[in-house]
Amino acid sequence: MTTVLISIVLLILSGLAAFTAGRSYKVATLLGAGGAFLACISAMPPVLRILLGGASKPLHLPWDVPYGSFSVAIDPLSAAFLVPILVLSALCALYGAQYLESYSAGKSTGAHWFFFNLLVASMIMVTIARNGVLFLIAWEVMSISPLFLILFEDEKPEVRSAGWTYLVAAHLGAVFILVFFLMLGRNSQSLDFDLLMAQGKGLPLGGGVLFLFAVIGFGAKAGFIPFHVWLPEAHPAAPSHVSALMSGIMIKMGIYGILRSLTLLGRPDPLWGYAMIGIGLSSGILGVIYALAQHDLKRLLAYHSVENIGIIALGIGVGLMGEASGLPVLAALGFGGAIFHVLNHAIFKGLLFLGAGSVLHGAKTAKIDRLGGLLKSMPVTGACFLIGAAAISGLPPLNGFASEFLIYYGAIGASLKGSAAFATPLILTAAGLALIGGLATACFTKAFGVVFLGEPRHEETAHESGILMRIPMLALAGLCAIIGITSPLILNILGPAVRVILSSQGQMAASGLMPATRPLLMISLASTGLIFLTIALVLIRKAILRGRTVTSAPTWGCGYARPTARMQYTASSFAQPLTGLFRPFLRTAETVRMPKDIFPTNAFFESHTNDAFKELIFEPAFLGIARLFSRLKWLQHGRVQLYVLYIAITLMAILFWKLRG
Repeated sequence: MTTVLISIVLLILSGLAAFTAGRSYKVATLLGAGGAFLACISAMPPVLRILLGGASKPLHLPWDVPYGSFSVAIDPLSAAFLVPILVLSALCALYGAQYLESYSAGKSTGAHWFFFNLLVASMIMVTIARNGVLFLIAWEVMSISPLFLILFEDEKPEVRSAGWTYLVAAHLGAVFILVFFLMLGRNSQSLDFDLLMAQGKGLPLGGGVLFLFAVIGFGAKAGFIPFHVWLPEAHPAAPSHVSALMSGIMIKMGIYGILRSLTLLGRPDPLWGYAMIGIGLSSGILGVIYALAQHDLKRLLAYHSVENIGIIALGIGVGLMGEASGLPVLAALGFGGAIFHVLNHAIFKGLLFLGAGSVLHGAKTAKIDRLGGLLKSMPVTGACFLIGAAAISGLPPLNGFASEFLIYYGAIGASLKGSAAFATPLILTAAGLALIGGLATACFTKAFGVVFLGEPRHEETAHESGILMRIPMLALAGLCAIIGITSPLILNILGPAVRVILSSQGQMAASGLMPATRPLLMISLASTGLIFLTIALVLIRKAILRGRTVTSAPTWGCGYARPTARMQYTASSFAQPLTGLFRPFLRTAETVRMPKDIFPTNAFFESHTNDAFKELIFEPAFLGIARLFSRLKWLQHGRVQLYVLYIAITLMAILFWKLRG
């Protein structure tokens, strides 16, 4: 516990030191990025020890803040989230040290590293806080610090708009979280989690309302549909290592909040599981459909964050159904799959965003239709991106498959034993996962194929990224493979974290993951063996051809002797057969110029898809609110005396209301 607290202090102090360095790029980077890397690495050993079954002594100090105390602790659930926080933060700091070099002339990198370190420190504090007031303070710091990271290129109008959208979404969610804690602790003199947990066991009527507030409040941070609208705006606007950190782990703090709130609310109602499965299906399917229609690489990845948050929500829903129905194996597989996918998504989504940043850094654009043939000039980035794409598509033996398999296994196995009302949402879960996986594979076939294969579509020559940017990508790509291959062993590590959520079912819940070990092991061994067989055949082929003359020729182009980049698929044309199927949801606008005559001179196809939730729900709502409050401008006279009078009248009204009560 002490080491983790020291790491938080080191993060803040190194951030402050970088801030004082200001525009001195080398000094600010050494202090900020170096401090973040050192703090995360030093905190890793005690966190791993707890995750592997070790004990940690909690720290509880009195605090003068009403209902507050400085109460912190690390249990296996906290450790399961701290591991991806520390790993990804350290690698993103290393990546950002070189990525920001091109901005060093006109930007204050010192301020950037201050808010980066503050974000990492606040995420750590959120996971170890054991008091509602302390949790809310850490949550607010975690919500504010990304705003300044998103606004790094604030001279661009779209960046300022993205920052505003993020700020509004973050604070709307925070309001629901505040009400959640106020309602939960209304009969208590403290918001310490231990007291709230004991009180939560007696909430037969209010538990559903509290669960609703928790899902909305924390779901806004996680990116559940329809609260996702800030993700596709903020992630493309932020620097790529910040996008990786926000998508890889910051949005998972919303998942942590939901799981931690479940420990405070007692035994769940079956409707909670149905609700989470509904949220998971809508977020997962709509997220990947919107991703298919995108033409900006980072925006495409942002929608895939919505998709994967949906997969995690499906796992939580399956776990809630198992816990409510008294089926500890189903509960363990659902919650275990959700927690495992939190780790896996942090790894492969961090890798993909860093890969997208490398493309942006080397090719000067992230517009998919302006890219092509980058695998020749950026082989390391291309290979790492391909591994991340296979992992996020759920292909074995990579890590994305392992966590999704747990949810599949639990949902399909339990659906064969229960009633129709019980089995239907579980069957829908399995079918939804299959649909999501298929569409994700199609989407990343488009993304990798159009960006890295074929001929270049842009005049500017791309170049591979520097060593400090390649090392984090290679490390994350290696983790995708290592975690996937060793996933049967990792199931033993997930048991204690699941037990924290299912404390009422004790050891049975932790052992519920064991039935999935054998089939997962067989699939991992078979797919790994297939990969090694393929490598062996390639080596045998090279050995056979050694000493022979091997020539290469242009790819056959259906009769075209000199094919050009305009004959290749674009992002729009590749995805059109699938996006056309979902046109009622996507509302895609298409511009088509069909070829004419026997020898056509040109043809044109372009598509553009706006977010329907933003256009049809949030923009009209906020414009209406703005028009409503514009009618109150007569209150704004610009006179300080009147403003003081407003405050005095308000205070007197509150005083009379209190005295009357």
